[in-house]
Amino acid sequence: MSRFYALAIVVAGTLPLTVGCASKNYVRNEVTPTINKVNELDDLTAKNTRDIREVDARSLQGIQQANSKATAADQKALAAGQSAAQANQNATQAANRVTSLAGTVENLDNYKPVSDTTVLFGFDKAELTRKDKQTLDDFAQQIQGQKHYIVQVEGCTDSTGPADYNYQLSQRRADAVIQYLAQKHNVPAFKIFLIGLGKDNPVAQNTSSAGRAKNRRVDVRLMTNNVTESAASAQLGTSSHP
Repeated sequence: MSRFYALAIVVAGTLPLTVGCASKNYVRNEVTPTINKVNELDDLTAKNTRDIREVDARSLQGIQQANSKATAADQKALAAGQSAAQANQNATQAANRVTSLAGTVENLDNYKPVSDTTVLFGFDKAELTRKDKQTLDDFAQQIQGQKHYIVQVEGCTDSTGPADYNYQLSQRRADAVIQYLAQKHNVPAFKIFLIGLGKDNPVAQNTSSAGRAKNRRVDVRLMTNNVTESAASAQLGTSSHP
């Protein structure tokens, strides 16, 4: 009996220890997966947050780029529209000038010379000298007050050199005179009737240096339409006396 009681006491004493160990292991085994799941959920949440931020950043960047491209496209469209409008305006002005010039050429026989001058050039030269500019200044004074007029400009050369080159040279000389009259004295381009004659209209023999010097020239002639002025005067007189 004493042994039985002693054994019972020993078993009873060790039972709480065994139960306590088993309870701790159970709790640990049950809690650890939950903690791991929570950690995994936190990581997933953090990753999703980063992904969302990256998507937002890319979206914002894409919107900004789209807005920039749209603004640039609008600016290009506006510039293109302005260029088209300017081109149309220039085309209209050019058409009006061509029409005016065509009418002028058709009625060229009705124009009578009022005054003329000549500008001489050096050998193979097409630049105006100070003396040439003064000559053109004096000529331009007579254009003031004229209404129905044209300026006839004839460029010429001597006989030296190829014919094709001389035609180009005569054109450059006439252009120099035209540009000066247009820029310095505001003579409209459509009022100028240009002829490049090359060596085809000499005023002196090309057999001497003095003769060739006279042929290297531009003749400038102011012409008015007497028929138009007479018609205007007649119409004025008719309206004054009903």
